[in-house]
Amino acid sequence: MIERLVEARLAERFEAESFHWRMRLIAIETVIMGLLVLATGLVLKQPFMMVVRASVLIAGSCLVTGLLLVGLSAISTKVLHRIRGRRPR
Repeated sequence: MIERLVEARLAERFEAESFHWRMRLIAIETVIMGLLVLATGLVLKQPFMMVVRASVLIAGSCLVTGLLLVGLSAISTKVLHRIRGRRPR
């Protein structure tokens, strides 16, 4: 009984920590991709506003796709838990 309670609490804690790590990775990826496009455009001497616009567009798309991936992962996990819960053991 106590073991199940401890396991449930640990699972909750680890799930929350994994979510935070995923968000950190998405943020890091977004910043790095935006800065890479910005630096590359400036090194190639492209028009400044075009480079900034492209950098913001790339960073935004990285952020959105990362959040979408995390959301789809969470949904698929919930679906798998429901399917496994219905199956007799």
